[in-house]
Amino acid sequence: MTIDTNTMISITEANQNFSKVARVVDEHGTAVILKNNVPRYLVIDFSKAEQMKVASTEDVLSISERLIQKNMEAYEVLAK
Repeated sequence: MTIDTNTMISITEANQNFSKVARVVDEHGTAVILKNNVPRYLVIDFSKAEQMKVASTEDVLSISERLIQKNMEAYEVLAK
């Protein structure tokens, strides 16, 4: 994941000025809250979270096919 430095906010500043966090999310789609100068929390626009949560059926099928092909020998042994 790439983090834009414009979206980084200290936890102290986020605590004192949450409207700034919301404004950053509105402008950039996400905000990263730092704790002890380390990225700790990710605030994301709710509509983006819904889009990220659901994998398309095509993605699931292609991943399943790849795993089946990769592990075919193990599946054959288990089928006995």
